[in-house]
Amino acid sequence: MRENVVIRTVSRLAVPFIQVFALYVIVHGALGAGGGFQGGVVFASSFILMIVAFGLNSVRKRLSNKWIVVYSVLGITIYAGIGLLCLFMGGNYLEYGVIEAILGIPHLHGYLLDAVEIGIGITVMAVMTSILCDMADKGGESS
Repeated sequence: MRENVVIRTVSRLAVPFIQVFALYVIVHGALGAGGGFQGGVVFASSFILMIVAFGLNSVRKRLSNKWIVVYSVLGITIYAGIGLLCLFMGGNYLEYGVIEAILGIPHLHGYLLDAVEIGIGITVMAVMTSILCDMADKGGESS
């Protein structure tokens, strides 16, 4: 790939804004449009931009397969853990009100909902990035 200073400079400037916007979409998903899936895809698009601008090997140095797996497991654990906690407290899966009623902590329902959205966002970001990296890996390079 020929080096293009403009693309790399714009990418360096745009990636942090894309990632902050993705976090906004994830956190405000419970109140409006968006959520964990949409925010996770937007977050993964920042890595796609980095792959286009800097190449797969450069991105793999910063985000290896090991970290992608760690993020996937972390996101699934957050989601499933909160759901199972609701079951253990006597409610249905992801019935946040049961935990709030038993513990007596006000507004816990909203915090648990945000935590689930964050878990979904982390998982979607990791899986989408993994899929793209696998598709972009032409020669079967291992990292």
